Amino acid sequence: MVRKLLAGAGVVLLLAGCGGVGSGNDGGGPATLTTMGFGLGDEIATTRADLAGKAIAPATVKIGGSAFDAQQFLAAVASHTPPDLVYLDRQLLGTYAARGTLEPLTDCIAKQHIDVGQYRPAALQEVTLDGKVYGLPEFYDNRVLLVNDAAVEAGGLRPGDVDPADRDKLATAARTLTARAANGGLSRIGFDPKIPEFLPLWARAAGVQMLSEDGRTAHLDDPRLVGVLEYTKSLIDAQGGWGSVKAFRDSFDFFGEKNPFKQGQLASTLMDDWYLNVLANYSPDVRVSAAPFTDTAGKPIDWVTGSAWVIPAGSTHKDQACAWIKTMTDAQTWIAAAKARAEKRRAAGKAFTGVYTGNRVADQEIFGSLVRLKDRPQFDAAVQTVLHAQESAFTMPASPAGSEFKTAWQNAVNRVLSGEQKPADALRQAQQEAQRALDAAVAHR
Repeated sequence: MVRKLLAGAGVVLLLAGCGGVGSGNDGGGPATLTTMGFGLGDEIATTRADLAGKAIAPATVKIGGSAFDAQQFLAAVASHTPPDLVYLDRQLLGTYAARGTLEPLTDCIAKQHIDVGQYRPAALQEVTLDGKVYGLPEFYDNRVLLVNDAAVEAGGLRPGDVDPADRDKLATAARTLTARAANGGLSRIGFDPKIPEFLPLWARAAGVQMLSEDGRTAHLDDPRLVGVLEYTKSLIDAQGGWGSVKAFRDSFDFFGEKNPFKQGQLASTLMDDWYLNVLANYSPDVRVSAAPFTDTAGKPIDWVTGSAWVIPAGSTHKDQACAWIKTMTDAQTWIAAAKARAEKRRAAGKAFTGVYTGNRVADQEIFGSLVRLKDRPQFDAAVQTVLHAQESAFTMPASPAGSEFKTAWQNAVNRVLSGEQKPADALRQAQQEAQRALDAAVAHR
């Protein structure tokens, strides 16, 4: 796929759709770095990439735009042609760090005088394995409860009736708000518990830490987690079953003008913070409210994740790669990108709901100076909810088998949802699979 050229003073970023694996052939001239897992889809990405490009000039970066592909990455490492820069899920970082495929950033941080104190502690924890930092964190994805006020009221309830602290009340609201079309199919999901994706959030609400703090012991067969999976599956069953709910959910135009909030197809759900930005852009008049997810005692809980920039151990341009990721995650770079979006939204008469980053210094400026939502009280309240939710944030610990651990619990939930296994059996199998992978990873360190 052909992509546009970004030009900045002193640097040109060559953008291609080939995946960006393997270091560029410098031929004695300026280096050309390659990437994996990153694309230039919006002004948040392009503004930062332009500034990062200036920081490494006259070197350039060829941005592939493809998603991170584990097999492609490992194949490139094995053939000694890894990309110079990789953008990946922080939950997966530990696996590749433990295998020796990622460069510890100790020297990078020292040489570039990177202030790690600017990053949010929870985000930094996710990229730290055995005391070594292996990545610099990017976004900071918070999860909160989003309620479609109009859809809830159309179902005969009030937004406050969708109460995560009262599990029985929540189940009743889910059933009450579910609506079906004349042909018997779903026309509205009452409450989407977002499993398998958000199982760690539900687990923590039940007092379960799915993975030990040192990232080496799985707790997937905890009876309380079995109860969580039984409950969340019951919510889906009461709304038509997994096949019906998933098919209807997959039909949503989540990122467009006909999104499920605008169309009344979704009454309430657990959702990442960035969805407020989608709604503000495409459905600025939608009536949405947000609330923290809580345990049954009403204590707020926020599971945060995000992506990170890492440098493969075999990169041939580590100094330039270090300068790139430093600039991409620096506070001033984030602020410049946020200003670009705010100006674009203002010119279009739309609201800017902010950018939640792994950089606390950047967020202080973004939400302190750039986000102005007094004329959009519902979005203003929702943003404040997300900011307050961050006070109760937790992350999954970095693990030498983070990728395998995530696969084990996600597959377990999918087997339960499809009717292949009961929750207890599925989680018992997942525990065995996860612990076996964790033990093997530790043994080979």
